[in-house]
Amino acid sequence: MGTPRLIGLTTYQMEIPWGPSRKWASVTPANYYDLVAQAGGRPLLLPSVTGDLDPTFGAEEVIAALDGLVVIGGVDVDPSLYGSDPHEHLGRTSIARDRAELALIKAALAVDLPILAICRGHQLLNVALGGTLHQHIPDLLGHGDHQPGFGQYAQRQVQLVPGTKTAEVFGENPTVSCSHHQVVDRLGNGLVPVGYSVEGDGVAPVIEAMEHPTSRFCLSVQWHPEDGEDLRPFAALLQA
Repeated sequence: MGTPRLIGLTTYQMEIPWGPSRKWASVTPANYYDLVAQAGGRPLLLPSVTGDLDPTFGAEEVIAALDGLVVIGGVDVDPSLYGSDPHEHLGRTSIARDRAELALIKAALAVDLPILAICRGHQLLNVALGGTLHQHIPDLLGHGDHQPGFGQYAQRQVQLVPGTKTAEVFGENPTVSCSHHQVVDRLGNGLVPVGYSVEGDGVAPVIEAMEHPTSRFCLSVQWHPEDGEDLRPFAALLQA
């Protein structure tokens, strides 16, 4: 076997049971890092520091040690980071996690490190490049079918642009696992939309996938391939 590829994965910041008490911890659902391992990588979990510490400290050094970065799903992005006020339906946010992951994304883009961005990661990539978000897509679509409940997934069809890396990985009309109520609004600099939701008559689709064409590999999807244990995007990351 050759030298393992080191793939960093971002983490949730959660209060969890710990013996008779509860403690804050950095956690990542196992299906994310198991898929990295199945694709041939060595997963490394990247916690976000909290308290009075600078969550962006050392981002460039962390990225220099990695062969790829997976920015996973999670809580809503703080709207102050893209110059907006909070919507009444804004969910839980974590500004420390936002700042830590934005620093990692920007450092990865600067050195052309392969990136796989998933759901919240897809939104953060857009914000990192100067884009904005719709904070509550039922306001746009008139329905909440993209997220039946917190932590619950809807099976929905998306339409991907033929000839793109994303369509090469997933096919042009995949059915995917969605769980989100925020979505890309104004595109970040250099990003190209390559996938859209399939909606009913008279309802404009929302962006479901993006690519950054000047990067070696930057695949960004609004859905959750790890929910269905879809190895393909993780294998594509490792191949890159």
